[in-house]
Amino acid sequence: MGEMPRKVPPVVWAVPPLAFFLYFFRLTAAGMLGPDEPRYAAIGREMARSGDWITPRLWGHPWFEKPALLYWMTGLASRLGLGPDLAPRLPVAIVTVGFLAFFWWILRREFGSRAAWLATAILGTSAEWIGFAQVGATDLPMAAASSAAMLLALPWVATGDRRWLPWVGALAGAAVLAKGLVPLGLSLPLVWPAWKYRRGLGRALGLAGLPFAAVALPWYVICYLKNGSIFLTNFFWIHHFERLTSDALLHVQPWWFYAPVFVAALLPWSPLLAIAVKRPAWADPRRLFLLLVVLWGLALFTLARNKLPGYVLPLVPAMAALMGIALDRASRTAAWLGLCALQLVWFPIAGPILPAVVATGLSRAPAPRFSWTWLLPLAMAAAVWFLARRGRRSAATFVLAAGVTAGVVYLKIMIVPEVDLRASARPLAAQIAGRAQQVCLESLQRNWEYGLDYYLGSPLPSCADAPRPLHVVQEPGYPPRLRPAATLPPG
Repeated sequence: MGEMPRKVPPVVWAVPPLAFFLYFFRLTAAGMLGPDEPRYAAIGREMARSGDWITPRLWGHPWFEKPALLYWMTGLASRLGLGPDLAPRLPVAIVTVGFLAFFWWILRREFGSRAAWLATAILGTSAEWIGFAQVGATDLPMAAASSAAMLLALPWVATGDRRWLPWVGALAGAAVLAKGLVPLGLSLPLVWPAWKYRRGLGRALGLAGLPFAAVALPWYVICYLKNGSIFLTNFFWIHHFERLTSDALLHVQPWWFYAPVFVAALLPWSPLLAIAVKRPAWADPRRLFLLLVVLWGLALFTLARNKLPGYVLPLVPAMAALMGIALDRASRTAAWLGLCALQLVWFPIAGPILPAVVATGLSRAPAPRFSWTWLLPLAMAAAVWFLARRGRRSAATFVLAAGVTAGVVYLKIMIVPEVDLRASARPLAAQIAGRAQQVCLESLQRNWEYGLDYYLGSPLPSCADAPRPLHVVQEPGYPPRLRPAATLPPG
């Protein structure tokens, strides 16, 4: 007789619906947001239309802000017939879910099944990970590739096992192809195992270096040969060196900026930071390496003059892994998981003001008003605490993950449509469609202009250069609107 099939853990059956509602449900409920998403989408669509998969172009002009990986993903999705909102976002959502499957596999291999499930639940329901999975931007593809490379280095870190180093190099190359040189800076913690196993360093460099070069270099070389020094100047000087040193990009923040940002990025699991970095974990070289990845990344981004919340996204998987491992091995978890459940209060607090936050920024958004819904997380915290107290920490963790999923569904159904009206150019483009030849731009913020151009398929002229009967006007703090040109006073 053959072996009886292993019983599938009940938690496995919850994974597909959770993944669907977190990452794919109502993915296009809002149109393109901010200046970056519609711009990247326009470049990817232009690649698909022109057949030039090397030079990124925005409305016919070379645009060397980011490498080509995201543009290729969007362009391929466009070629497959996906619409203007789904083509930029669906590939990122697929990368997100694919990485989570890999994340579970490598952590299960290194730390056991329960630690892998806990860590994957934590990562998959962390605030910043969910948020960036919904937008067609470079941040998540780079974070996934870079984090996968670091995780595959764990056997080398622990025992000197080099079998996965070719994949480490290939994935690091994919990260460089997603967002430039940042992943190389983030990989500096690999110096530790390199020194530890320095007798075999040449072999290790060869195993990782050749796949890295094969993946990362061809596009850079061909793009330089096609475009010359302007590519080097724009891509490396302006969008790498000046992001570190210059105030010109207008993203300057205080040195402590990433402390609250990183805590917020890990919501609702942020309380677990207290147990993830305890000293006993340092005895395991793999956990110490993951901690070095996080600490070095925070230091690197803190040193840079320009700071944006999404920069810390590549550090979230390493910290989620540390949290999951610590949660698996802690003797008492009920209080910690109960504290995490209380963080679900941020859904009813932030939901009503989210459209204003996206449209005008956090500093200009109104203060939230108290609602009875703020008390709902108390019931969730009680249920999670009870399960963990009974020794069912996996069930408690996935109940909390289900609570996060419910909060995300609430945002997508009730809040995101308002975000679309207040922060996306898609509704305005629908008004203009069919009569774009009659419309010019009188006053419009940059993020709205990129979005409007994307949905209309070409830029609208300035009213100062080409007066037309209908003007797009925007007052500070309000969405743009379409109005007839002002009537000239009589002769």
